[in-house]
Amino acid sequence: MPAARISIWFFIGVLLTVYGVMILGYGIVEWVNVAHFGGQYPQGVQLPQLHAPLWWGAMLEALGLFYTIKFRPGRSR
Repeated sequence: MPAARISIWFFIGVLLTVYGVMILGYGIVEWVNVAHFGGQYPQGVQLPQLHAPLWWGAMLEALGLFYTIKFRPGRSR
């Protein structure tokens, strides 16, 4: 009976998804804090109006979900 093999890309997808959720969550909290509660960005932040954590978090999450779904274990090839 052959051993089950799991692609490394599945684990990379899970890792990217987790990081994407964390960064996106931080970006949402930061945006809500600054926009609605009058908070301030840390000293030295450049171009805060671009909301980089929102974009990077969403991009990492989408890429991670793609890899996780495409290379999930048990999928017939």
